[in-house]
Amino acid sequence: MNTMEYIIQAIERLVNIPSPSGFTKDVIDFVKTEAEGFGFPCEVSLKGGLIISVKGQVEETLGLSAHVDTLGAMVRSISGEGTLRFTLIGGYTMQSIEGSYCKILTRDGRVYTGTILAKSPSVHTYDDARTLDRNERNMEIRIDEIVKSKDDVLALGIDNGDYISFDPKFEYTKQGFIKSRHLDDKASVAVLLGLCKEFYDNKFLPKRSLKILISNYEEVGYGASWLPEDIEEFIAVDMGAIGDDLNGSEFAVTICAKDSSGPYDYELTNRIINIAKENKIDYVVDIFPHYGSDVSAALRGGNNIRGALIGQGIHASHGMERTHRLSLENTLQLIKAITLN
Repeated sequence: MNTMEYIIQAIERLVNIPSPSGFTKDVIDFVKTEAEGFGFPCEVSLKGGLIISVKGQVEETLGLSAHVDTLGAMVRSISGEGTLRFTLIGGYTMQSIEGSYCKILTRDGRVYTGTILAKSPSVHTYDDARTLDRNERNMEIRIDEIVKSKDDVLALGIDNGDYISFDPKFEYTKQGFIKSRHLDDKASVAVLLGLCKEFYDNKFLPKRSLKILISNYEEVGYGASWLPEDIEEFIAVDMGAIGDDLNGSEFAVTICAKDSSGPYDYELTNRIINIAKENKIDYVVDIFPHYGSDVSAALRGGNNIRGALIGQGIHASHGMERTHRLSLENTLQLIKAITLN
């Protein structure tokens, strides 16, 4: 299997493992198994993130990251009629999840399915079906079980604090598009696994040793707030957001110069831009006004690092996302070139 085929298959497997922020053990175990299969030692941090170590030609250490946690929700309360109210994990609009299928993940390991709906879900029976504000108070989850009361739901083992994950609806089209929820940032996790595969298959080493952090709390703001002390430069591989007056595309890799946390390191960003130019990689430089990354969290956590951010272009981020095989390939080629320089 070539690397791009592996990356796309890895994305499909990753997005189908439920992993809202804080509920990430299963997906971390999957990534750990894949990385160890390529011969690279792994360590799970106390916070539950994964560190993959790749020995380089020199003693310096470059840090890379992608986050495996996703948007999701948590049961807030159970109504008298047996529906679930929920609270958000991560930042997204209610419109982006209305009508979505979901899984309710109990704390004793049971899994139930449901649908996310507005409290006025039908134009045939509710006067305000079109006008009702889509907010936490007006949304609920219809459970696919015979329940008519709160006690019926409790009898299933469902309770406040249980996690809710969203059906990703993964699809890979003949035209090379990958459509799915959670491409932010499982597409980047797959790219970094693809990088490990390249090292393994081709029997070459990066110039600097690598510590690849697979973080598990990025969507709630503190994924990479702690870093190993030997990391001096740290590059987050995350989505390149596409939107109003931005340069990003589903076919190129984005190099971010600034996001809501401030500008990224000038010299490191310049070096990455020059590497993209020298290797004739299709790239754009952009800013993201409503965005933060693992590098943002690392800097806020007091880590003494130089930080940069790159990633494949993702359309409709935090919604029904889409990217293209070419964007994944450009991201892989850029991060590979960075590690060899």
